[in-house]
Amino acid sequence: MYMESSALVSTYDAKYLQAFIELNLEWIKKYFAVEDADQKQLFEADELILKKGGEIFFVIKDLEALGTCAMIPFSHDRYELAKMAVSPKAQGRGYGNLLMEAAINWARAKGVKEITLLSNHILGPALNLYRKYGFKEIDEEHPEYKRCDVVMRLKL
Repeated sequence: MYMESSALVSTYDAKYLQAFIELNLEWIKKYFAVEDADQKQLFEADELILKKGGEIFFVIKDLEALGTCAMIPFSHDRYELAKMAVSPKAQGRGYGNLLMEAAINWARAKGVKEITLLSNHILGPALNLYRKYGFKEIDEEHPEYKRCDVVMRLKL
């Protein structure tokens, strides 16, 4: 667990699975449309993320999950940082930083060499967060999401 003030970052706990789903659906619906790939990852997280060697992180404060993200394996040393969401009521408190640090530290501990993420140019604050942690834009397409127009990668 990683801690900052009274909020902490926890790895997967089934009691927060619904928060993983709801937080992500909330932001996706705000900016885009929920796609088939979203439905699969959110509602089949156990099979598509956890059982394949991935992880889901939660920012917890006062027993409430206020933020989340997932690390999804492509291979043993390549992962995707995905499904990062922070509740609108908790934005601006550094919870995105907590999630990024937890996910990157977890990946390093596993010997991951590269983390990729998919985003969109309209998500300026998110892109700034990713750049802060060393992610660089690359010229690569990921057709599984219509909304994706930015691909970033971090070499560890």
